[in-house]
Amino acid sequence: MSINTYPFLYRYLIFIFLIFLSITNLNAQDFPTKPVNLVVGFGPGGNADIVARLLAQKMSENLGQPVLVENKGGAGGLLASELVAKATPDGYRLSLVSGAFPTQAAVISKLSFDPMYDFSWISTVISYPMVVVVNSESPFMNLQDLIKYAKDNPRKLNYPSPGNGSLFHLATEYFSSSAGIELTHIPFKGGSPQLNELLAGRLDVMFDTLAVVLPHLNSGKLRAIAVTSEKRMSQLPNVPAAAEFMPGFEAGSFLGVAGPRGLNQDVISKLNGSIRSVASKTDLKQKFYELGGEVWVGSPKEMGDYIYKSTQKWKRVAQEKSLKFD
Repeated sequence: MSINTYPFLYRYLIFIFLIFLSITNLNAQDFPTKPVNLVVGFGPGGNADIVARLLAQKMSENLGQPVLVENKGGAGGLLASELVAKATPDGYRLSLVSGAFPTQAAVISKLSFDPMYDFSWISTVISYPMVVVVNSESPFMNLQDLIKYAKDNPRKLNYPSPGNGSLFHLATEYFSSSAGIELTHIPFKGGSPQLNELLAGRLDVMFDTLAVVLPHLNSGKLRAIAVTSEKRMSQLPNVPAAAEFMPGFEAGSFLGVAGPRGLNQDVISKLNGSIRSVASKTDLKQKFYELGGEVWVGSPKEMGDYIYKSTQKWKRVAQEKSLKFD
């Protein structure tokens, strides 16, 4: 059937298509006209949840519509990622992407979504390193002490993580490879149990965020022996960076915002602009600083590039350590 056979039909279809495009663009320009849900893959009260609520409050004021935090915990954030990957691409259901996202993409063989294909990247929000801590009663006064003992006693020292394939799991394995040591991994379900075990002296070393460990550093129950940023953290100026002993070592985390694949570019631009605007506020910068991080806003492309590069990095670590999970 050629276009000359049914000229009226083709003109009608083109007319309908143009109307659809105009309505879509009009809706994108008016976005948002109702509340926006920001899905967090972890329970209330954690670092990701705190950042999400701070961001949501500011974005609500900026966008003129409520931005509501929706906690969808489970499977280390995978349930939340799946929910958003399969959502309608209209901008009303977004995901708070965490540092766990690229590690899971690197080591989990069976996912219900494609981490690189099923999302529209909007912007990173905050970056933060990890803090390497031991119990205050530990004999390890610094990172060199721990590395020396671990070299002399392979796999005798243990460390926790909130689950196989988590960022903290791979970051610690990356550290052990860089230091030339072997540690024993003890996976937990979530972060609170492992912290309690470290405080009780039943774990040897732990990688976690400053927001989690700071109260216990201040109380003297934990000791910080390193941070995983390239340079020392201004919040912990007396704690050396692991890179001072292992040049090139860096293992940070981040939080960012993404939507499902196919999100309208005007909606993406509006959301990115909102994040840029609220992230420039002094009070939000201060809150992020207190959580051990700093504002980090970029373009959608920059976020996508960062996630791709991070995934490739963790794939190399996983391959070296023969880590793969279903």
